[in-house]
Amino acid sequence: MMKKLMIAAAAVFVSAGAAMAQDAAAGATVFKKCMACHKVGEGAKNAVGPHLNGIIGRAAASVEGYAYSEPAKAKAASTGEWSVEEIVEYLVDPAAFYKGPSKMTFKLADETERKNVAAYLATFGADGKTK
Repeated sequence: MMKKLMIAAAAVFVSAGAAMAQDAAAGATVFKKCMACHKVGEGAKNAVGPHLNGIIGRAAASVEGYAYSEPAKAKAASTGEWSVEEIVEYLVDPAAFYKGPSKMTFKLADETERKNVAAYLATFGADGKTK
């Protein structure tokens, strides 16, 4: 009986940890670090970086009117459409992700913050409205 309780408690702990690792509300707070260069929401426009409306499921390096770096354009073919997992990987080190220089020099070291930012970005459709 005790073993079953410990397994059940562990399952709840793991589930809670997974949910915490993908907290869009927490991601909104972390995204404030990104707002100097990126915009989201209705009316968002390109700034230093491209707007991020609808990034999840959007073809990489495809925002009209934004001048992507050559490494970003080269990587776009293998990236295809951005996924939550690719955003999380990209935020570790954009230059390493592109295997070349990136306009984005910011790195987000904390994995939970990266997952939360990706979850936050996933809440925005291409029109900037929240889903």
